[in-house]
Amino acid sequence: MIRLQAKIQGNVQGVGFRYWVHHTAQRLTGVGGGYVKNLPDGSVHVEAEALERAPLQALLAELHRGPTQAQVTAVEAHWEENIEGSHLSFRVA
Repeated sequence: MIRLQAKIQGNVQGVGFRYWVHHTAQRLTGVGGGYVKNLPDGSVHVEAEALERAPLQALLAELHRGPTQAQVTAVEAHWEENIEGSHLSFRVA
């Protein structure tokens, strides 16, 4: 199992970003589970898991774009491999 953790900065709170990420993660085949949540500093945190890296890379590419109402200025991504999956579904936290 592979895990992607990403911090998205910019105008990403109050514009439907979390629900857009939730929908995008569910749409991408292979994303097994995870969550998206707002952080106190105005950024958004995403954690997603999959058996292969490809669906997570596709999610990461989408995170750089964001929904039309958002303005993404930076995305920090961290990868973990050979982990035990800890998420059964993708949720908004």
